[in-house]
Amino acid sequence: MKTGKIAIIGGGNLGGAIATGLVHTKAVEASSLHVTRRRPQLLEPLAKMGIVTGSNNLEAAKDADILFLAVKPYQIEDVISEVSSELSSSTIIISLAAGLNNQTLFELTGGKYPVFRAMPNTAVAIGESMTGISGINASKEDIEIVKALFAKLGSVEVIPEDLMDGITVLASCGIAFALRFIRAATEAGVEIGFGSELALKVVSQTVKGAARLLIEGGGHPEAEIDKVTTPRGITIAGLNEMEHGGFSSSVIKAIKASFEKTENSRK
Repeated sequence: MKTGKIAIIGGGNLGGAIATGLVHTKAVEASSLHVTRRRPQLLEPLAKMGIVTGSNNLEAAKDADILFLAVKPYQIEDVISEVSSELSSSTIIISLAAGLNNQTLFELTGGKYPVFRAMPNTAVAIGESMTGISGINASKEDIEIVKALFAKLGSVEVIPEDLMDGITVLASCGIAFALRFIRAATEAGVEIGFGSELALKVVSQTVKGAARLLIEGGGHPEAEIDKVTTPRGITIAGLNEMEHGGFSSSVIKAIKASFEKTENSRK
């Protein structure tokens, strides 16, 4: 589906990654993107890609078909008040603010617009994000437009809003957890004799391959583990050592801790 002008208010890490991803994947023309930030000089890498950048939120929002709110939750109300005069009733508003539910966003926008929460991760910059979306006051066509947009940036799932905090942890925090494993495995590779660059390459490709086995093959992790685990073998020795060290338990505790943090932040 074609989209016209896309405005991203808040060109920080996530807002900038979305803009980069939209251009990188050729989902939209760079000239149809308008990204703002209080310090527009920090948007120079985006400007070099042909994206319209600046600090004027009103100018960015004018005639926007899709408006991303990539700012902190406490800034949402002020931004909406600032730009609402430039929006049409068909403008789709997508909030990236963690913890701000759709009903609150709907009320803040005066109940005039299709509203979505979206939670991608930073791999959106290369079209490999896992994104969850949930909408309110949105038609089937609105949902398809938003879904199609994020599908250009990786995988996307339309989910109930009560799972949005969960996908924030699994997908957004989860990329950091995965990267921490890659870093640890790389350090181990150095200890057993690899140069750091080669170790990182080996580990990164191995993790990529493991993920694609599940995504493309549709199997279960344990089924794939069984294929490389033999009696008295080196794989089972390493796996058991990981479990003795509490690997699985630590991952589960980390995800639960992050999830509890999202819940506590609203109290």
